[in-house]
Amino acid sequence: MDFRDYITNVPDFPIPGIQFKDITPLIGDGEAFHQAIMELTQFSADLKANKVIGPDARGFIIGAPVACALKAGFIPVRKPGKLPREVIRYDYELEYGKNTLCMHKDAIKKGDRVVIIDDLLATGGTMEATIKLVEAAGGKVVGLGFMIELVELNGRKKLKGYPIKVLMQY
Repeated sequence: MDFRDYITNVPDFPIPGIQFKDITPLIGDGEAFHQAIMELTQFSADLKANKVIGPDARGFIIGAPVACALKAGFIPVRKPGKLPREVIRYDYELEYGKNTLCMHKDAIKKGDRVVIIDDLLATGGTMEATIKLVEAAGGKVVGLGFMIELVELNGRKKLKGYPIKVLMQY
């Protein structure tokens, strides 16, 4: 299946000059969404992950069904003020601004094997921040999975040493 058939380009979103890759047509098609989730699930199973993290917000859409298929725990990583208990946080830069990610302090146990699943690998900033959160909590990041990689932004450079699964590249 060519997942690119289900991606819509949206120019100048969220700011001028950004070519946004919209995954909503893919997740809106039952067969395409199922196939994408199964490919990311197999990747995660091969790495023996027992926890799946999905960064806010599209990572929730992709990561939660992967966790369910693995019978693994799902951990949401959110923006500040969205989690109700004590959090650890990490500040980072995006390709078009700055951001902060938070995770419940007790979400990861020492030795947990964590795979991080998100919709897009661009500059690698979100992944790098999420990796820092996992490591600060005592977990081991065993892999990173994405629907899309924007190759020209060189996000993989920040993520050396981690197995990466990408369903499509632009």
